[in-house]
Amino acid sequence: MAAPEAKRSELFEAEMLPHLDALYRFALRLAGDADQAEDLVQETVLRAWRSFERYQPGTRAKSWLFTICRNVFLRQRERGQRHSDIVEREAPRSDPAGSVDVVNPLWVDLRDSDPEGRFFARIVDDEVLGAIDALPEEYRMAVVLSDLEGLDYREIGEVMGVPVGTVKSRLFRGRRRLQKALYEYAVEMGYIAPRETAP
Repeated sequence: MAAPEAKRSELFEAEMLPHLDALYRFALRLAGDADQAEDLVQETVLRAWRSFERYQPGTRAKSWLFTICRNVFLRQRERGQRHSDIVEREAPRSDPAGSVDVVNPLWVDLRDSDPEGRFFARIVDDEVLGAIDALPEEYRMAVVLSDLEGLDYREIGEVMGVPVGTVKSRLFRGRRRLQKALYEYAVEMGYIAPRETAP
């Protein structure tokens, strides 16, 4: 008979390992950097292992891992922000110009948008991933979990810690922003026809 620890390890591998690629993609969308995403995945798997007794085998392992990953990411970001605040307070920059963050506007208001909003669901390449990465975090996370990872509204709500109605709203808004950001690219690639302009 297998030792309890060996059995636990075997069950953990069977339940969690099939989702590591999806977990890495999710971590990459959160962190925006491959090295940070790898660290995030490692920390997520470690925490999942430590709390595996709370996991119900046969349930939604993918969304459970994503929830842990998101929480780890938010805690790390919060710690990083607190550290930056302390450094800035204790050792402010002597160059006033160096302390100004340059914000690049992400969105240009377009007059119209594609009413269907389906073109970006059919294509996933660097241009699309770049546009997804540029979304505000709450929209980006909803779009990634739904359109790239295939989670349903309830699972997304569990991962993000919000009601299903909020998930639907964030998906709608995130997809609308993607439509605007990717319209010209989709026309150029032939995914959609250009809009007709009024004479």
